[in-house]
This record gives sequence, structure tokens and C-alpha cells, in this order.
Amino acid sequence: MEKIGLVLEGGGVRGAYTAGALAWLNDNHVTFDYNVGISSGAVYLACYMVNDTHTPKNMSIHYASGKDVVGFAALRTEGHYVALRKIFEHYLSDTEHMDVSAISEKNLPVEVGAYILEDGKTEYYGAKDINMTLLRGTCALPCVAETVVYQGRHLLDGGITKMIPIERAQEQGCTKFVVITTKPADYVRKPSSKIETFVMKHMYKNCAQISKDYAQRHLNYYHQIDIINQLIKAGKCIQILPTKDIEVSRYHGDVENTTRLYDLGYQDMEARRQEILHFIDHRTE
Repeated sequence: MEKIGLVLEGGGVRGAYTAGALAWLNDNHVTFDYNVGISSGAVYLACYMVNDTHTPKNMSIHYASGKDVVGFAALRTEGHYVALRKIFEHYLSDTEHMDVSAISEKNLPVEVGAYILEDGKTEYYGAKDINMTLLRGTCALPCVAETVVYQGRHLLDGGITKMIPIERAQEQGCTKFVVITTKPADYVRKPSSKIETFVMKHMYKNCAQISKDYAQRHLNYYHQIDIINQLIKAGKCIQILPTKDIEVSRYHGDVENTTRLYDLGYQDMEARRQEILHFIDHRTE
């Protein structure tokens, strides 16, 4: 029996593309047997699971790269380059009233990944564990955001090792995959710089593994891309990725460009409507 998985990359502000693509899935009532996300992809996935389309749209277009949450303002208020507390506590909770409690209440088929400092590896949390604190931890980028304490452990962005969690979907028994990634086909991931490695070693002195993992990040990324390409050749995977290169980075993007990227995610899904619906055998609710 087929088990179809939805796999989401992170990408920070570039996650606007994912938010738009997921809005298409929500609007077309498309569901999957298993769902897994990393970093911003984990947050948008949680919203998708509870049919919340307004929060991802507003977060990806207006909040994620706002001047009050990225840069000097964030350094002043939270002591980090990215003010995750303000994003989650003010914008997502107080303004958007984001509520993911239905995920655990209904035990929905979803996992999100986070890097555990104590263990030096990325681990996955299921429906019963998912709440706003965990989601904040899943996108706590190393060096630029506050480490999040959850269930007694210190969490950081799962993308340190698992940028595209395709391997986890395979481990969970998926036989077919819809993968949404946030970078154009010609994207080149470069090795981490010596400065990044140096900062990692000194900032996370009690976790020697993290700097080693970060130094291997580009290799892990290409390994995950290779797996996806092999699955595509075998007819077992569809990869949705930006068909245009819009000027949005991990941390920065103006409202015009984040809106364009969000819209592109929706448009790229619509352009492949028949291919997607045929691939998943018109699986809708």
C-alpha cells in the first residue's frame, strides 16, 4: 500500500514560497499520510495541518523579515540578531492567535525536526509534542537566535544537519514523496566559512559536535538533493521549487519580494495541478 509523504525544507524568509505552496494544498483540500518539516517549514507545516492559511501568509510576508525582529532592533530587545520571542509571542500568538493544539488533540500524522545540543544531532518530534515552544526551537538558527529549552533540552534549527528531511520520510515508511524546497534549481550551497566555524566552537563550547555538523552542512544538503533526484527518476517523487529567482535571502526580503515569492509558491503549485493530483491519486478531504 502506498504511503505518501509531504517533505518541507526550511529557508528562513525564503519560506514564503513554502507558505504559498501550502496555501494551495489547503485550498484544494489535499492531505498526506505523513508530513515532516524543518525550520520555517516546520512552522508553516503546523499551520497547514490545522488549515490555518492567514498566519503563514502574514508571517512570511510581513513578520519574518521585519526591521523590528531582524538586525539591530532585535539585538537591542533580545540580544540576538533574530528576535524569535517577538515573532512567536507577539506576532504569531497575540496578533495571529496561532493555535496548533488540534495537532496533538487529533494526533495528526506530522513530525518536525530540531537539533538537540545535548545529543549533537537532529531529532524529530511527533504530534503529541508539538506546541509553540517546540516550533520556536525548530527555527532557532545557530549564533543568530536564542537557544530554546524544551523538555529539559536545548533546541536549535534542525537544518543544521537535515535541511530537507527526505531521509526521515523514508524511515517512516513513505513510498512516494511531494517535496517543497525554497531555492531555485541552480542554487549552489557553499561550505561554511572559517569565521562561522570559529564562532560555533566558541558559542557552543559544551557541544563540540555542532561545529563539525555545520562544517558538513553543504555535503549533507547535496546528499539530500541526490536522494530526491533519484526518487524523481524512479517516478516516486515530485519536487516543487521556485521557477523564478526572487531577491529574498534567509534573513531579509522586502514586502514586495516576499509577496512575490509567496504568490510564486501558489502559482507553481497551480501550474502543476494535474501532475500533483495524478501523482497523489487525487487524495483530498
